[in-house]
This record gives sequence, C-alpha cells and structure tokens, in this order.
Amino acid sequence: MTTTMDEPVDLPLPLDRPEPSPRCGVCAALARQRAEAEAEGDYSKVSDCNIEIREHRSPHRGRRSS
Repeated sequence: MTTTMDEPVDLPLPLDRPEPSPRCGVCAALARQRAEAEAEGDYSKVSDCNIEIREHRSPHRGRRSS
C-alpha cells in the first residue's frame, strides 16, 4: 500500500471575460443571456455564454468599424 500523495495539479488561470462586438445583434443577445444567467446565479450558463461570445467574435476580427 502506497502512502505518498500525487503531484499537485497545475490549473491554468481562467480566461478573461469576452466583450461582445459592438453593433452585432448576436453578440448583444449573448451578452443579455449572460447577464440574466449571472443575476440568477447560473454560472454554468454564464460560462456557456462566454464561450459562445468568444467563438462568435472571431468573424468580427479584422473587420473595420464604420
């Protein structure tokens, strides 16, 4: 029987909270859903919304603001 402990787990820092792209209806809707989930204490949904915003924003990169 072994009585030694495993090595400690090294977890990365959480990602920054993504900001929705301005003037994008999809980003705005996701940001509203995230705010509602946060107000309800549903942090799993907050995390899901953050992922969706982060992934949706990628097409916005490289576009010029008008």
